[in-house]
Amino acid sequence: MFKGHPKALYALALANTGERFGYYTMLAVFALFLRANFGLDAGVAGAIYSTFLGLVYFMPLVGGILADKYGYGKMVTIGISVMFLGYLLLALPLGGDTLAMIAMLGSLILIAIGTGLFKGNLQVMVGNLYDDPKYADKRDSAFSLFYMAINIGALFAPTAAVEIKRWAEESLGFDGNAAYHFSFAVACVALIVSMAIYYVCRSWYRHVEGGKSGSKSAAVQVGDELTPAETKARIVALCLVFAVVIFFWMAFHQNGLTLTYFADEFTVKEAFGLQSMAFSVWNLVLVIVAVYAAFSLFQSKSGKGKVVSLAALAASVGYLVYKGLNVGDASVAVSAPIFQQFNPFYVVALTPVSLAIFGALASRGKEPSAPRKIAYGMLVAAVGFAVMAFGSQGLLTPNEQAAAVKAGADVQLVSANWLIMTYLILTFAELLLSPMGISFVSKVAPPKYKGMMMGGWFVATAIGNALVSVGGFLWGGIPLTIVWTVFIVLCLLSALFMFVMMKRLESATK
Repeated sequence: MFKGHPKALYALALANTGERFGYYTMLAVFALFLRANFGLDAGVAGAIYSTFLGLVYFMPLVGGILADKYGYGKMVTIGISVMFLGYLLLALPLGGDTLAMIAMLGSLILIAIGTGLFKGNLQVMVGNLYDDPKYADKRDSAFSLFYMAINIGALFAPTAAVEIKRWAEESLGFDGNAAYHFSFAVACVALIVSMAIYYVCRSWYRHVEGGKSGSKSAAVQVGDELTPAETKARIVALCLVFAVVIFFWMAFHQNGLTLTYFADEFTVKEAFGLQSMAFSVWNLVLVIVAVYAAFSLFQSKSGKGKVVSLAALAASVGYLVYKGLNVGDASVAVSAPIFQQFNPFYVVALTPVSLAIFGALASRGKEPSAPRKIAYGMLVAAVGFAVMAFGSQGLLTPNEQAAAVKAGADVQLVSANWLIMTYLILTFAELLLSPMGISFVSKVAPPKYKGMMMGGWFVATAIGNALVSVGGFLWGGIPLTIVWTVFIVLCLLSALFMFVMMKRLESATK
């Protein structure tokens, strides 16, 4: 699984892991911070949240255009510096007045600009590594591994955000609003680590940075052979994919908005027994160790490797069994942001499973094309929201729930398992769509427009994130089953569109 890739892949992936850890630590509590610190209602907070997400994913288009002219490495360097300034400003506890609001919005703009220069161009550099014929057949698996690394950072982010906020409140005496800024400060530290990794290992990938200092990749040299008709066909195919992923991200990124609202307002606040183990990130890490050790046990070709893998597998499973047998009746507090750890956990744990399945299909010549995987991902996403619709039957509307809580009446809360199951299903969809989509862009994009086309992927993501606010505005007087049905229908229509356009999409990759 990890063999046969250039070492530059792992350095770039780790640099991105640090940046994503900081980003998702901030994002885990951001919507709740807006409501608590500024007294905003769900709709307005959702609008700010989704607009920020939209900017974060729109700016890579600008960053890509600049990188095509000035070099990917230069834009990555500028981007990470600008991001740091944005997180630093957000970490300052300025209160909840107009000045604080202006400063907060300014920090979001800096973060969005910096991310736009950094994120897409780093991924173009990864793709450029695989323009080398030596590595060309490992492009999809490379982006799966790269995507897994992103989610390692995201896995620890909710716990970091919650725990450092709690520490600031309980040990330092800060009130709830000021304590949020300690969560944001984590992002500053994470970016420093990211910078260090990028510059220490820079010699490994300087040849794919572009610009005057970087040599042209093999793809750029071949790119001159593309006819205008071929270039147009590729761009059209990419735009069709972009149109579909808009609706995936609109639905998927409800994890930071309506799914977080659901966790906060409709989900039981305590977990008992075996279920409580799921809310410790360290238990999730042990599960990941067990999964990777099991794969290593079967894939290792040396006796020593098998012994080490078996020992890691036995130790992790044994400890989890021991904890399960001794969990007792003690309860664990469940806060809304902590649910966001499940998606990255599933991504990291299921990536080797995904690679094994598609590797086996590829060896038989039956692996689905990237566009077909994206279509399947939309169908799976619809199933995820169907689970939420089923689990929300009989619940009050959010407005009715809030009124009942305010009146001191008993309200119905549901098991955390509904959200845990939904995140699992949505992760299956994400693994089919996101890393495969990025790989598709890096492969199909005309070489002279690689930065721009990778930016186009993020623009589609940006539009989807801007539309996340639809969930916030639906959250109120509308029954929850209808809220989730909106996303079910959008995912199903998007999948249908992909299947209708499949021949055209697949022909562009040949």
